[in-house]
Amino acid sequence: MSISSERPVSAEQIYAALAALAAEPVADTEKRPEGPQEEDRLQLLGSLLAKTELEITAATRLTEEEEIEDVLETLLGWGEQIGADPGLAVNVLTNRLQRTAVQVSEPEAEELPPGREAAFAAVMTAVYALGAQLHAERGDTEGTRRALSGAEEALIDILQGMHDLRVAIGDAAGQEDEADG
Repeated sequence: MSISSERPVSAEQIYAALAALAAEPVADTEKRPEGPQEEDRLQLLGSLLAKTELEITAATRLTEEEEIEDVLETLLGWGEQIGADPGLAVNVLTNRLQRTAVQVSEPEAEELPPGREAAFAAVMTAVYALGAQLHAERGDTEGTRRALSGAEEALIDILQGMHDLRVAIGDAAGQEDEADG
């Protein structure tokens, strides 16, 4: 599902919001002597998103009951911005999950530790499952099958990552141990 903003914000507006929050990125005056440009928009939005997430995290109380209340409170504000369109909500959630998967996967790392590998696969399972549901709602059987296959592969990766972590802490035998036994 493709979406467009009714009133898209400019790079300049995003930069102003970051400045108002004392979170504006350090400007490279040699690269951008005229200030933020439209091609900087996504990076600036990422900065604004990070600032928002940091503020939410700092404001969330750490006791289990209060934490749930705080999370629900942020979801009220989120819902006010998204509106009543469930397709839009799923699109935004899928986009967020994809960003989370990339962050969890540490793109610069050659190999992920098993716990992070399992976490990456868990996020991707959610992405594929949401995609499968969207395809099914549209009557796209092949798209549904492809997304379900991706979700199933990701589920296997979750189990493998969790097993590898158990091996790492000595709670389970590794492949070498099983071959010797």
